[in-house]
Amino acid sequence: MSIRFCAVELKAPKRKAGQPALRLWAIQAQEIHPPKGTAPILWQLLTTLPVTSAAEAIERVRWYAQRWQIEVLHKVLKSGCKIEQRQLETAQRLERALSIDLVVAWHILALCKAARELPEDPISNWLPAAQWQTLWCYVHQRTRLPKSPPSVRQAVRWIAQLGGFLGRKSDGEPGPTTLWRGLHQLEAMTKMWQLCHAAKRR
Repeated sequence: MSIRFCAVELKAPKRKAGQPALRLWAIQAQEIHPPKGTAPILWQLLTTLPVTSAAEAIERVRWYAQRWQIEVLHKVLKSGCKIEQRQLETAQRLERALSIDLVVAWHILALCKAARELPEDPISNWLPAAQWQTLWCYVHQRTRLPKSPPSVRQAVRWIAQLGGFLGRKSDGEPGPTTLWRGLHQLEAMTKMWQLCHAAKRR
């Protein structure tokens, strides 16, 4: 990509003519060689943070590139964790609940990302042993565990199927919504799996 930047001043609108001009920094990031048949990426950004070097301009563009991940994180918090429906009386209680919800949302996003970027990584690096073992036994309808854990991509697809993901060729990779639902189901299944194994040991 080509990166350009400069300082700009935005004049106040007519109805606020008495206000001073606003000093900002403009950044343009443009894709030079896009894939054949696709339009080049062209971002034109405004920031209040000073941009005085190419390194700073690239840093701001990288920050902006995280926007979609942040939006997905907010979606998980709202749709999955239901943070907007919390009926807590104090800000302190809300902060405590939100701190837990953020960990849950981060975990879901990390699993989604790992399935795409580290597909062959063992799921044992991402889930507790009890969870992935419960998942494997449920999917295969067996009680004997495999010699090695499944890949994170395969396990994420199984979890998402618990949440309604159909896994058709045209469906692509599971998203955070079906993964959230699947993890909710898996958590209940794991508790029962642990209870049954604890009873056998007595």
